[in-house]
Amino acid sequence: MSPWSLGQVQAAVGGELLGDGNPAPAALSMDTRTLRAGDCFVAIRAQRDGHAFAAEAVAKGAVALLVDHGLGVDVPQLVVPDTLAALQRWGQARLAACRPRVVLAITGSVGKTSTKELLAGATGGWKTPGNRNNALGLPEALATLPEGLEAAVLEMGMSNPGEIRRLTEIAPPDFGLVTNIGGVHMENFADGQQGIARAKGELVEALPADGAWVHLAGDPWCRWVALQPWARARAVPVGPEAAFGWEDEASLGLHGEAFVLRHPGGKVPVRLRLRGVHHMRNAALAGALAILAGFEPEAVAAGLGLAEPLPGRGRLHPLRDGGWLLDESYNAVTESILACARTLLSLEGGEAVAVLGCMRELGPAAENLHRQTGEGLRALGLGRVLVYGDYARALAQGFGPGARAYPNFEAMRDDPAGLGSIPAGARILVKGSLYWRAARAVDWLLERAGIP
Repeated sequence: MSPWSLGQVQAAVGGELLGDGNPAPAALSMDTRTLRAGDCFVAIRAQRDGHAFAAEAVAKGAVALLVDHGLGVDVPQLVVPDTLAALQRWGQARLAACRPRVVLAITGSVGKTSTKELLAGATGGWKTPGNRNNALGLPEALATLPEGLEAAVLEMGMSNPGEIRRLTEIAPPDFGLVTNIGGVHMENFADGQQGIARAKGELVEALPADGAWVHLAGDPWCRWVALQPWARARAVPVGPEAAFGWEDEASLGLHGEAFVLRHPGGKVPVRLRLRGVHHMRNAALAGALAILAGFEPEAVAAGLGLAEPLPGRGRLHPLRDGGWLLDESYNAVTESILACARTLLSLEGGEAVAVLGCMRELGPAAENLHRQTGEGLRALGLGRVLVYGDYARALAQGFGPGARAYPNFEAMRDDPAGLGSIPAGARILVKGSLYWRAARAVDWLLERAGIP
């Protein structure tokens, strides 16, 4: 089944077709900055009205528009009452028409995207690209889902209750994986950690009774989810005393990690290109779910080894002076900052330095969590921390001597004791929440000292 024509989309989602119904968009786009010729531009009303950018989209090669009123541009248009609702119906209908043998869904407080890459490798499956894990990005990706797939691996994120439930309505999963349940987005949940666990559990609630989901055996909130009456699918813990688990861990330094994946039928060796103990845990979860979904353990192990670090999520850059830059700039919570710091310390090199943007959406616990993060980095043995953002002072106080706090990235960049003071040969971790755009520090450091 090739991508749907605009006429076929109309049959699936309704609306009024203006112009030729034959164009079959290769993909959907809601952003003219990334739109490619041959796409359908979807005009979403959000902070900015996407309809204002329709002419630009057409100029860049859009072959069709999804809009809520007809526009004076010379391309076919599907006019619907609500473009977001129509986008979601489009993705939902395409998945129903081209449904793979198994649909596997992933959520969790940290590690979703890297685990998605691992699970896609383990199953040889199609995966949602990038971080398209919300009610806009997921249906956008599904709208041109290929046919004849063995597996589809879908990442599902959330900031508020009900968001994952909506994603599972758009894309009902057969199997699920929860990487962990932590305190991310705490400020959005009046009932605290239990509210977060309930929201993550919306994925589990959506699974069929004969389905299964995996979680770390030691995660108390995942165990709480497994005990709830709405969690009908089989919960499969992965850990030291469980039928599924990992053992014989070995760090390969620059070359990744190695371990043995244990499953009810035996054991298989795994060698990862990803670096860090946390990736071994996520790989064990992905491997366990792939085996439960019917994939052969040896093929699963080989596929896990194909996953590559993504930009902002563990990509390692050699520096001209002999040091290393570990780019983990995509996002940050305490657990992931400390896990990435351990990975940094496993590399050979000079002084270990963390360059951090603050964490976000932590609610009343934010200041204390930043202080604890600083204490944790000091306990691990890092030599220095440069941190910027609204809780930078608390993190620096937790770390103690060797930490410097700044209100913003520019202050850290311009201070002679800031970014420019990191010595030659240093091992540098860059990490921070999306809000603080820590990738700017990566770009600055690579421009100064990276290998072309």
